Amino acid sequence: MLVAATDTTAATTVWAMTALLKNPRVMKKVQEEIRTLGGKKDFLDEDDIQKFPYFKAVIKETLRLYLPAPLLVQRETNEACIIDGYEIPAKTIIYVNAWAIHRDPKAWKDPEEFSPERFLDITIDLRGKDFELIPFGAGRRICPGMHMAIASLDLILANLLNSFDWELPERMREEDIDTEMLPGITQHKKNPLYVLAKCRI
Repeated sequence: MLVAATDTTAATTVWAMTALLKNPRVMKKVQEEIRTLGGKKDFLDEDDIQKFPYFKAVIKETLRLYLPAPLLVQRETNEACIIDGYEIPAKTIIYVNAWAIHRDPKAWKDPEEFSPERFLDITIDLRGKDFELIPFGAGRRICPGMHMAIASLDLILANLLNSFDWELPERMREEDIDTEMLPGITQHKKNPLYVLAKCRI
């Protein structure tokens, strides 16, 4: 549970900051929400974070575009079945490509675009009940670290956005931030994200 919730949370935090720095409009909007609704607290807790609908949408959109494990843990079929005309024998190992599901143009409008607003008017959740968004998998074998990962990610990201103003290094533009990934089970950013953190005044 700890491994499932920590490595992926670290990777997702970096991806969230990457997406926000590439989209200054979204960064400004989410920071305004957090700082307005969170008041002048030095540390935001779980109860505070439940009041931030746009922030929650940013988390969902980050996990849609940059899910930490694009290929979910493999499954094995119990019995033979037919799916879309294909016969799947019993004992077949199945890999679910969640990355492709999350970018399916039949399910998502402008699937390559980072747009948290898409989650403000729909009830799609990331806890495995809506198959368009399954960053933690679904069913009985959903990720055991999901609840810890979500709680940790909420706390880390909300407090980073609340406490600091974030800027790119001199002569660097949003377009210069890459989104290349390292190979591996957990998808970490290939090139480090360099940013300047200034304490909120």
